[in-house]
Amino acid sequence: MVIRRVLAPRIDFGALRRELGLPEEFPAAAQREADAAAAAPLPAVADRTDVPFVTVDPATSRDLDQAMHLARRPGGGFRIRYAIADVFTHVRPGGALEVETWRRGQTVYLPDGNVPLHPHTLSEGAASLLPDADRAAVLWTIDLDADGAMVAVTLERARVRSRAKLDYSGVQRDADAGRLPEPIALLPEIGALLTARGLHRGAINLPLPEQDVEPDGDGWRLVLRGPGPMEEHNAQISLLTGMAAADIMLAGRIGLLRTMPPPRPEAVERLRLAAGPLGVHWPAGATVGAVLAGLDASQPRAAAFVDQAAELMRGAAYTAFDGELPEQPEHGGVAAAYAHVTAPLRRLADRYATEACLALHEGREVPEHVRAALPKLPEVMATTDRTASAATRGAVELAEAVLLAHRVGETFEAAVLDVDEPRPAGNGRPGRPPGGTVALDEPPVRARCTGDLPLGERVRVRLTAADPAQRKVAFEKA
Repeated sequence: MVIRRVLAPRIDFGALRRELGLPEEFPAAAQREADAAAAAPLPAVADRTDVPFVTVDPATSRDLDQAMHLARRPGGGFRIRYAIADVFTHVRPGGALEVETWRRGQTVYLPDGNVPLHPHTLSEGAASLLPDADRAAVLWTIDLDADGAMVAVTLERARVRSRAKLDYSGVQRDADAGRLPEPIALLPEIGALLTARGLHRGAINLPLPEQDVEPDGDGWRLVLRGPGPMEEHNAQISLLTGMAAADIMLAGRIGLLRTMPPPRPEAVERLRLAAGPLGVHWPAGATVGAVLAGLDASQPRAAAFVDQAAELMRGAAYTAFDGELPEQPEHGGVAAAYAHVTAPLRRLADRYATEACLALHEGREVPEHVRAALPKLPEVMATTDRTASAATRGAVELAEAVLLAHRVGETFEAAVLDVDEPRPAGNGRPGRPPGGTVALDEPPVRARCTGDLPLGERVRVRLTAADPAQRKVAFEKA
């Protein structure tokens, strides 16, 4: 769901690419391996091309990791078939392409084009689950009872064929009109069940709209968007699969989890105390996730509360284990053990976690090259996570600075999302004046502002700096 758009002029993201050291091309040997893999016949695996899968992604995406088909089970409940691109089929262990993917770690997305984990020959070609073509996949079949609880999980290598490439906005329109295509007609019902189960166990979802930069003719537009209901339902299928994968690896005592400590009780209590002054109702016994689920984050006070709640979601990491189980195996946001297995075209970790799950499910030893890779992945993913985050943040900050460069001195309406504690200078540290973070109404900019700011209220702020070279904007309370 797009909330606001503002046009920005031409922007050169080349300096940001160079600053982050993003690679421009694949080494020749890696590219040759990818081209050869793309031209090779698919392996002899189970034929599931009779299942009418569809994909649901952003409209411009071509690196399609997942395809789904949803059905009712005889006697009640649901059957979810979730096909994930089988990247291991295309990447030879020990080859030049595998080495290069370890250097990259994950796909980095920038407004003027992505820096892919795999060559486009694979990521947007032979390995992508594009429609009307047979593809290699790892097929998860997850059976749920009528209440949405998992009752059976199977996975296999399979040949699949997507029937259509759907996008979020089109799917949302179809859902609103009651005309969803048959493969995903049950998505609202299943998604709502899974969401309710997540809230019951204590899952936390932050309903924060995201800033993004999109091309618009010869220029760019700065966009603030929040996920629509169908996008949230779609995410629940991925979360469910990640929880199933974690259960398999924990039972087999080897694997790679995506972990995050549960919120500390004292942090939850601070958030509870912030609710009253911000006008947020927190019923007795309600979880953080349940309180957040009832908020409209487009309202200033609710947005400030959500921003405070983000402090609970710290410490996400990848945790490898072999033999001895992790002391803390859960992901605090999911409120369950969880693993990344649904985006192997875009994340290196998913490829190896999937291979571990396949081996364990089939009752065989995890391949030695997978076992050796698992303990090395957390550091690689942490490093490349930082790079990907810096790219996303840097692109938005550059667009904000370019957009506002000619408006220094003007005043704007804004909502106060966060307030910093002022700090006097001393012990060699500079002082920090009163201030915090504000979100402008128009254009959709989020930035630092100095002054005595009332949390969760609207204020007028004056733009004091907008420097594209430093990708910096700053405001003061007017």
